[in-house]
Amino acid sequence: MFDPGPCVYMDKLAVGPELVGLCSIELSATENLKAVAKAKRIDIRDVTAVVLDRDRHDDLVAEIREAGARIRLIPDGDVAGAITTAWPDSGADIMFGIGGTPEGVIAAAALKGMGGELQGRLWPRNDEERAAAIAAGYDLNKVLSTDDLVAGDNCFFAATGITDGELLKGVHVSAGFVSTQSLVIRSKTGTVRLMNARHRQN
Repeated sequence: MFDPGPCVYMDKLAVGPELVGLCSIELSATENLKAVAKAKRIDIRDVTAVVLDRDRHDDLVAEIREAGARIRLIPDGDVAGAITTAWPDSGADIMFGIGGTPEGVIAAAALKGMGGELQGRLWPRNDEERAAAIAAGYDLNKVLSTDDLVAGDNCFFAATGITDGELLKGVHVSAGFVSTQSLVIRSKTGTVRLMNARHRQN
């Protein structure tokens, strides 16, 4: 798995299987939204972009709205946001924006198993972080592919919900039992398991 070194943030673009190879982090949001609309044979007004709700994304959000696409702002959890682009009937088509690099690697592992794609580019937060990354030999202009972030063809992704979210239900306690919901993905087989479990409290 990719080691981000001093760069704890990265710019990301995530898509599901239908859009692999058709979008690029090097293109503008508008160009990518048009590519999504063309590939899915829908109007750009019916394309939904997922973006982490942060001030740093104000210009990105404005561009998406200007392009006429729908936008789904998420308060946190861009791993789940990336996964929804490959999740059937989620209504999410593409994810844009800057978030944690470790989360990008985790999301890449999930999307690799789902046939989707995550592209990333390291995003230093300040001059000190930039200098440290360059000194460590990182190319800050390089577009990191899913395979760059997660090498090999037999990776696993596993997540269990703690609180209710868009992707997974959280932990619920009732009548002496604890209910959990987990998602397990294996890239080698492309198997995606959504598991509901009940655990005795005692």
